[in-house]
Amino acid sequence: MRNSKIQIATIGGGCFWCVEAVFNQIKGIQKIVSGYSGGTAPGKPTYREVCSGLTGHAEVIQVTFDANVISYKDLLVIFMTSHDPTTLNRQGGDVGTQYRSVIYYHTAEQEKIAKEVIKEVSPYYEDPIVTEVSKLPIFYEAEDYHQDYYSNNTEQGFCSAVITPKLAKLRKMHANMLK
Repeated sequence: MRNSKIQIATIGGGCFWCVEAVFNQIKGIQKIVSGYSGGTAPGKPTYREVCSGLTGHAEVIQVTFDANVISYKDLLVIFMTSHDPTTLNRQGGDVGTQYRSVIYYHTAEQEKIAKEVIKEVSPYYEDPIVTEVSKLPIFYEAEDYHQDYYSNNTEQGFCSAVITPKLAKLRKMHANMLK
């Protein structure tokens, strides 16, 4: 058996409920924490403050994964194909800087890989990719009721209308990487 090679990735692609639901399906993912990052307001922000758009924070997830099972590159390919990285500060009906597409890297190697993945997937999109690639600033864990949101609220309207179809698309595109 291989020794595990635990790494952390921090990404945002719209509502963190959607991104979390996608990565909960992927082999090698050990833990996902929804949260906020990239803002300028001092102190730990609340969901209400982040949704106001005044803090500058993005809704993100922090993913702990075993790089022997799924590489950081494959994780980012899934990320880039599970949301629209060409819309600035918007995913579907969610509009605002808190919904921006962002990859917060933890190491120089992650930064390099993120830029390579964006370059590799660019030809598959009609419009230019606007995903931000930045060094991880402070990550703040979101409130408890945001954690594992889809699993706990699958019948909620947003979940069934937005997240369930996103997961169906994931199953078609990345079936070999699913749990």
